[in-house]
Amino acid sequence: MPSIKKLASALLVAGALVLSSTAAIAGGHGKKDIVDTAVSKEQFSTLVAAVTAAGLVETLKGDGPFTVFAPTNEAFAKLPAGTVENLLKPENKDQLVVVLTYHVVPGKVMSSDIVGKQLSTKTVQGSMVDIDATKGVMVDSAMVTAADIETSNGVIHVIDSVILPN
Repeated sequence: MPSIKKLASALLVAGALVLSSTAAIAGGHGKKDIVDTAVSKEQFSTLVAAVTAAGLVETLKGDGPFTVFAPTNEAFAKLPAGTVENLLKPENKDQLVVVLTYHVVPGKVMSSDIVGKQLSTKTVQGSMVDIDATKGVMVDSAMVTAADIETSNGVIHVIDSVILPN
């Protein structure tokens, strides 16, 4: 059974090839989009592999705007053993899409827009996610560790855990 690192590396290479050909066609002007920004940061290699496996690259390269709560590699590593490997299997693509789209909110929500507030908002997946910005920022049970990474089609907020819809 291949390790998660090998699976992630293989999917990352495949995703990078798709992304580089897309960037060449588009001309790559201005800020990077959400996907290209994630690809450029090693801490998101598992997320990029998952986005690629789920077939969401083109969606997250779209016009948006999107707000993405992006789990790091360490966040994915906190999941029970075998979870990521199972989600990356082609037969589990629908489940992977559900998990990943739960991390995306339509629109561009900067931290300054929510400071001091508690709210629930609808994700692209369709469920509500709770955001508490009264003491730092929590998204469900995940802590935002870096905020407001602006992209050409939205914003990325880095989170320390993978969040799951109820």
